Amino acid sequence: MDRFPNRALIRLAGPDTIALLERTVTHSVTDWREGELRYGALLTPQGKVIADYIAQRTEDGVLVDVHEDATEDLMKRLKLFRLRAAVEIARDDTLAAVTAKEGDDDPRSPKLWWRWYVPAAEAGDTILPERWRANRISAGVPEWGSDYRAGEVFPTDINMDVMGGIDYKKGCFVGQEVASRMKRRGKIRKRTIRVYGGALIVGSPIIGGTEIGTVTSIDPTDGQGLALVRLDRLQKAIVLSLPLTCNEATVTVDLPDWAEAEMAALAAEGADE
Repeated sequence: MDRFPNRALIRLAGPDTIALLERTVTHSVTDWREGELRYGALLTPQGKVIADYIAQRTEDGVLVDVHEDATEDLMKRLKLFRLRAAVEIARDDTLAAVTAKEGDDDPRSPKLWWRWYVPAAEAGDTILPERWRANRISAGVPEWGSDYRAGEVFPTDINMDVMGGIDYKKGCFVGQEVASRMKRRGKIRKRTIRVYGGALIVGSPIIGGTEIGTVTSIDPTDGQGLALVRLDRLQKAIVLSLPLTCNEATVTVDLPDWAEAEMAALAAEGADE
């Protein structure tokens, strides 16, 4: 059981824990069995991601698994929303997020390594960051701290809705109005997709007649990476048979079925620049 890199744990405990999360975060908190993992985020009022995380239901509350650089900000904001609610919020360094042979799948993708939480003293060494990066890129999963940071992306930019991180039917949560409006309009233009090419560099543009996206992370061992792209521009490049390049080298895109369906919907509605 090796530790995941760059992770910290926050423990929320108390009788009002679920009520606090119900009115603040994106994921469903109903019918949440003890030990189950769920994926979600806290958003700004403008609908952008402050921090996303994996959350585990515990006997007396919730354990939040978040990037270590986002920990203090997330705790501070949750405490502001707590008001007079009976919820204790504190960092928990007694446990560690580890890979597991038994436990729950990572809720974002079955292709990701299983994860679980054990006493820190029982955890092994930290996984080499490049090994974890290769795993999540092959699964098509972007990550806070590598592909984006606080306030930079909307949930749909990083495919949170596809990965079960947003419950559009739950009660109000911070940023819900913006997130729900984007969903209702059915015009999601930006998505994170897998790309392949020998000249991928983080921050480099992907060109298809015009700039269609930006590389956000790469696995140099096999030339694959993730890129945040404009689906409408990618659709136009494909229709016109324009070559896709990055640093003047050919790029191949891996489009899941849901992305192809969204591109077709944009084309049918005549989405423009």
